[in-house]
Amino acid sequence: MTAERAKPKRRGRPPGSSDSRERILVHARELFARNGIDKTSIRAIAAAAGVDSALVHHYFGTKEQLFVAAIDIPVDPSAVLGPIRAAPVEQLGHLIPSLLLPLWDSELGTGLVATLRSMLAGSDVSLIRSFFQEVITAEVGPRVDVPAGTGRLRVQFVVSQLVGVVVARYIIG
Repeated sequence: MTAERAKPKRRGRPPGSSDSRERILVHARELFARNGIDKTSIRAIAAAAGVDSALVHHYFGTKEQLFVAAIDIPVDPSAVLGPIRAAPVEQLGHLIPSLLLPLWDSELGTGLVATLRSMLAGSDVSLIRSFFQEVITAEVGPRVDVPAGTGRLRVQFVVSQLVGVVVARYIIG
């Protein structure tokens, strides 16, 4: 009588392709651009990429971290949004430029300039637009919505001014 032994499970990465991370990014970009951040789930991205959602979490952590990787900006938005959330509304006008403009002079500046040049050269701007509309505008807009209904427009004006300063300083020179 021969007893068949169960094969022990192998440890480590499962055999197969190692392009999963890139597939996740490709499908994340597509879904974020089409649906926005709020209406895109980790599960939907995983399904589109043909992987388990746990693998998405393994590579990227949260949906916000995946979004940052997908739009390929070298700055974690939570590092900027944290102080903005904590600041009194009357200090936002001074705080926002004082947080954002020094990033361009830091070691991150090269990556930021490359991202901006890519946008200006006509690359797909839907992800960046989604970031501004769903993260920045959604975060700051309600806080500056005086008179009522103007918060979104106010944030768009601030973003346009900051982008203008950056283009004048770092692109045109």
